[in-house]
Amino acid sequence: MKQPNIVLVNCDDLGYGDLGCYGSTINKTPHIDALAAEGRLFTDFYTASPVCSPARGALMTGCYPKRIGFDSFDGRWVLFPGQGVGLHPDEITIADLLRQQGYRTMLVGKWHCGDQQPFLPTNHGFNHYYGLPYSNDMGRQVGREHYPPLPLLADDSVIQEQPDQASLTERYVEESIRFLRANQDHPFFLYLAHMHVHLPHYVPETFVKQSKNGDYGAAVACIDWALGAIRAELAALGLTENTLIIFTSDNGSRGREGGSNQPLRGCKGTTWEGGLRVPFIVSWPEHIPAGSRCREITTGMDLLPTLAAIGGASVPQEPVIDGQDVQRLWFTEDPQWDQPRTFFYYQSSNLEAVRQGPWKLHVHKWDQPMAELYNLDTDPGETQNVWEHYPEVVARLQAELQRMRADLGDGLTGESGAHCRPAGRVPDPKPLTTYDPDHPYIIAMYDKEEAG
Repeated sequence: MKQPNIVLVNCDDLGYGDLGCYGSTINKTPHIDALAAEGRLFTDFYTASPVCSPARGALMTGCYPKRIGFDSFDGRWVLFPGQGVGLHPDEITIADLLRQQGYRTMLVGKWHCGDQQPFLPTNHGFNHYYGLPYSNDMGRQVGREHYPPLPLLADDSVIQEQPDQASLTERYVEESIRFLRANQDHPFFLYLAHMHVHLPHYVPETFVKQSKNGDYGAAVACIDWALGAIRAELAALGLTENTLIIFTSDNGSRGREGGSNQPLRGCKGTTWEGGLRVPFIVSWPEHIPAGSRCREITTGMDLLPTLAAIGGASVPQEPVIDGQDVQRLWFTEDPQWDQPRTFFYYQSSNLEAVRQGPWKLHVHKWDQPMAELYNLDTDPGETQNVWEHYPEVVARLQAELQRMRADLGDGLTGESGAHCRPAGRVPDPKPLTTYDPDHPYIIAMYDKEEAG
């Protein structure tokens, strides 16, 4: 099989119910819906964390965040500007493996795996980088005047501070198209990590005027437009037939400001389904059955071994990863696991729940013990607790939790885990930018107070 080009689109805080193909009747997503109609939509795809830095580190490395020291960051849930913590230089990323096989690699958009030099994308397998190193609410903003100016990077240099966020998605698409044209004669890996729909919402006025769901719906429409523009460019370059496109989100929606995780319970930051189950679509003409669905459990951690195999790379035996090669679930007509798969729900360092097949067992929420069991096949909204009716299922899943505690630990029980690796650290970290009252910022202070 010829090495395909790979385009991975990862949205920020996009919820399970935010797309037309996942049931939304209020947001306009014709290009994303078309991608699903031409490829395979996954109903039970999970990100490894309900917040962004851990989820993105897991996506890049194929590991549960706790395995790579990304479960918490000196007590914080995500990375902040100027922290001396990031993705360890020894960790192997998707970009590392594909680049070794001759792929040209580029990340456009949000990184959020560390903003110090050793942690930047260009030191983790990407030939080039263009974007924000962390969330778009981590610049100078009303109510957040203490933050340094928001940096826009090209490779490892700041090229603008406090950029106009309403124009950023268009600039991201421009950079993506520039990369596609420059590398059309080579296999390439483009990772487009959107700013949307993370707060604050700054969206081009054309989408705001057309939205029936306020600024949130406009941001979703902007994501949809970006996919349409990139697919149009691939077609113009004659690359459609040999390009694998993946579309997903880093975690669930906040469940407010117009976002939706319906029909799931919970939201970003929680280990209810709405925090970690997200949209996932794959499309590759003549390889992935068009208009198909997969209801098996898959995760963001599966992308590293799966894309490595598709790109001709071998995943090293060490260090250990948690993802699995799921090509059979992408390419076969009737995608199924031979045995029920197990997935663990961590919130920061705390192991709160486990799923195996249709069964999900909750044992903690927000440091409070709980005893709840749900059949997600019949009750995806987690409304009917059947703990008392299935003691054998509870016992089996409790054994799975204890196995995971021995492997990766659990902050709730005080177990450290035997197979965790440290995050990267640097001495004397410094923010990438410093506020200068005499600098000619195009926007010295973002005027929206929303953050999250």
